[in-house]
Amino acid sequence: MSELLLSPEIWAAFFALATMEIVLGIDNLIFISIVANKLPEPARTRARQVGIALALVLRLLLLGMIAWIVGLKEPVFDLGISGPLGAHGEPTFETAFSWRDLILIGGGMFLVWKATSEIHQKVQPQPAESVFTSGATAALGTVIVQIVALDVVFSVDSILTAIGMTEVIAVMYAAVIVAVGIMFLAAGPVTRFVHDNPTVIMLALAFLLMIGMVLIADGFGRHVPKGYIYAAMAFAAFVEALNMFARRNQRARARSTSQPKSQDM
Repeated sequence: MSELLLSPEIWAAFFALATMEIVLGIDNLIFISIVANKLPEPARTRARQVGIALALVLRLLLLGMIAWIVGLKEPVFDLGISGPLGAHGEPTFETAFSWRDLILIGGGMFLVWKATSEIHQKVQPQPAESVFTSGATAALGTVIVQIVALDVVFSVDSILTAIGMTEVIAVMYAAVIVAVGIMFLAAGPVTRFVHDNPTVIMLALAFLLMIGMVLIADGFGRHVPKGYIYAAMAFAAFVEALNMFARRNQRARARSTSQPKSQDM
């Protein structure tokens, strides 16, 4: 243990893996924030806590089954068809699918469906019919089921990333615990920020839609570098921050111009 703590390579692997796990956890945190905002405030906090706790438990359990997780990459069936070739002669998509591929495709389709339905509800709201209006207990159960479903997808992706970055189990455990701990601390502020800024909700839903499509593409063997995805998300968030500052300045200017008129009257 002392050799691990004094090894610069181990610390470098830990910080690199923890940073990567935190970045990957952004997807999970956005989804939890979106679905938790469907609930009343007390249930909202409980849903966040349960969802993130389950994310930690799933990741730790999967770390204990690394041999099984590595086996998820092995093909379980092959469609036996030759897809069209790309510019360099490589297949445009895989015809052999592993359990990992199927999990990513299923999770991506769920994210696409969830984001699309939420966007449709925002554009054409129908408050009379909603799965979340049947009472706080039923709503909490529905939200937790959705969080668990996505926790499984993000946990498998997270552990496979950890396996690819280091072979030291202790480093994987430490990085996952730190990353999920930061998610737990950030969940409340992120959820409140999303709730207090309605325009951010549409942006977050667009992020979920994009992430879902990326997961589906990854399941079909078309890997999209995560750097491109998060760079696009960061740029969109920066533009939205500029819009928020502009709206705040406009409101402040409107209040300042209306004050003299009220005093004259």
